[in-house]
Amino acid sequence: MGNIEAIFGSMVFSDKVMRSLLPHDTYEKLQKTIQEGRDLDRSVADVVANAMKDWAISKGATHFTHWFQPLTDVTAEKHDAFLTPTGPCGIVMEFSGKELIRGEPDASSFPSGGLRATFEARGYTAWDPTSYAFIKDNTLCIPTAFCSYTGSVLDKKTPLLRSVEALNRETLRILRLFGHTDVRRVYATVGPEQEYFLIDRAAYERRPDLKYTGRTLFGARPAKGQEMDDQYFGALKTRISAYMRELDEELWKLGVFARTEHNEAAPAQHELAPVFTNVNVATDHNQLTMEMMKKVAVKHGLVCLLHEKPFAGVNGSGKHNNWSISTDTGANLLEPGKSPAENMQFLLFLAAVMRAVDEHQDLLRISAASAGNDHRLGASEAPPAIVSMFLGDELTAVVEAITHKESYQAEKSYLETGLGVLPRIRRDTTDRNRTSPFAFTGNKFEFRMLGSSHSIADANTVLNTAVADALRAFADELEQADDFPLRLGKLIRREFRAHQRILFNGNNYAPEWVEEAEKRGLCNYRSSVDAIGHLTDAKNVELFARHGVFTGEELASRREIMYENYAKIIHIEALTMLDMVRREILPAVVAYTGRLLETALRKREMGLTCAYETKLTEKLSALTDSIADTAERLDAAVIHAQECAENEEKARYHHDVIFSAMQEMRAVCDETELLVAKDVWPYPSYGEMLFSVM
Repeated sequence: MGNIEAIFGSMVFSDKVMRSLLPHDTYEKLQKTIQEGRDLDRSVADVVANAMKDWAISKGATHFTHWFQPLTDVTAEKHDAFLTPTGPCGIVMEFSGKELIRGEPDASSFPSGGLRATFEARGYTAWDPTSYAFIKDNTLCIPTAFCSYTGSVLDKKTPLLRSVEALNRETLRILRLFGHTDVRRVYATVGPEQEYFLIDRAAYERRPDLKYTGRTLFGARPAKGQEMDDQYFGALKTRISAYMRELDEELWKLGVFARTEHNEAAPAQHELAPVFTNVNVATDHNQLTMEMMKKVAVKHGLVCLLHEKPFAGVNGSGKHNNWSISTDTGANLLEPGKSPAENMQFLLFLAAVMRAVDEHQDLLRISAASAGNDHRLGASEAPPAIVSMFLGDELTAVVEAITHKESYQAEKSYLETGLGVLPRIRRDTTDRNRTSPFAFTGNKFEFRMLGSSHSIADANTVLNTAVADALRAFADELEQADDFPLRLGKLIRREFRAHQRILFNGNNYAPEWVEEAEKRGLCNYRSSVDAIGHLTDAKNVELFARHGVFTGEELASRREIMYENYAKIIHIEALTMLDMVRREILPAVVAYTGRLLETALRKREMGLTCAYETKLTEKLSALTDSIADTAERLDAAVIHAQECAENEEKARYHHDVIFSAMQEMRAVCDETELLVAKDVWPYPSYGEMLFSVM
């Protein structure tokens, strides 16, 4: 690996590169466009485009693409060469401001939830100058928004940018009340921790379920899983270490702030965490991170699995979305300071987050909804489907003291190690709660419900908008106050009281919490199908419309896409299971049973006993019949699903009927796997996949 400072951002058309390549007046106009959200002048765009093209070609690029994020949780790109003909045999390398600013991909082939039909194909991509262009695979990638011919939003970046503007607008109103006239811009900042699995590629190639669905649809649990806790933070295996080093280098070239990497709790599971950056760039970077994880893995004979639950019975993979609010002057608005009980500005922002999470629990749950994440939420490695907030002992005590008009006195304590040679360590004012879906962790909130394959755009769009709405209500009230400090204190106390039900510092896995949450009136949407329909509840339509983030039509389209995707994913899984059972598992079991019968026959001819072969043959014969029966029931359920007319009905049918039939068939097949000889079973076992990489 080369010098990190030399490598970092070497493939990014960064601010430093723009300063060096653009005329000073062009650079200043571009920065004003970025900072103030103004329209980009065409003459400026032409100069920027030419400089961008020359820089990209010098780095080996031959093509450019508008890199966008449709409603698929992955990115999309259409490549065009820097090539303009000058005659029968001549060309010139060109790239205009028009090509930089706008592209025109097909809008009918991406999910639109009814906003676009096949015969309404026109769509547009528009350059997002707030996120730097970069070079990937010899192609200049220009981050863009994506919308339809009618102006309807078809991507995840545009609503995110709108929510950023809403948060900026309402936060500045609050900061002006506290006298912060120097702040010109406010940003949501995010650091998404990314969990993933790495397995040997040879094993992956023999598993149709992993190739088609991203998770194992069959597989008996191995004798050893994660019971010994020896994987977590353990020493990196040689191939894994080499993979992580190359992944770091590739991400650093793209300006991704990859910093922390380690083994996670499950065998073959790992995590990468970046340094915080503004939410728009963080979202782009996380999409690049997932893409690079997969590409680099192939070079090392590995496969990166980003499914939320690729292996039943061991930890699934999530994405911890660490969210905060920062100003362009460098202040973190969720920093409590040394005396949080006296920090009225912090307490007001804390009240805004409490209100946002309490009033919009449903939206946060929906932002983490997917067929894959339904396997994970509520398991031992993920929070439950109930949204609550963890503040820790100190902040909870502060909130309670303010609520009850009592004084609060902070206590300082130190860890007693019993060893004089060790330095005296100041104890943090609160512990961590890894079971909480929304936990305060010092100067940020960690939203832990997201699945590992999810785009972080949805969750942060919700967070930004919900908090902006709370700040809007606060600003409307405080701007009219004759006595600002008095009104401020009353508002904070009122909001703490009104939304105290959302606070919970205990064990979110405990059955008692489910009962307690119900008493508090908190939402508990156990499956994604239960949650998705609430996206278009009146209060949510009003919220997003009020801040210009989504129209009602755009929300309805997303609801339909989520239902449709849910059903499609389970449908593909069901068909894959049927194919694996009928073409490989049943023939293998029948062949092995025949082998046992032949052995038993030979032993009888020799006058030997064959009790083992006879009993196992009988058991396998019964299991074979059971597998065939469950396959028939699953097949019938899949056929019946075609009669469901609406997306919601189809999604619910797949959840309630088809998935249950899949689970039934899997249980029988997994039992059978443990009875069949290793050389006969057609697929690599869990043990082979989870423990083979050294």
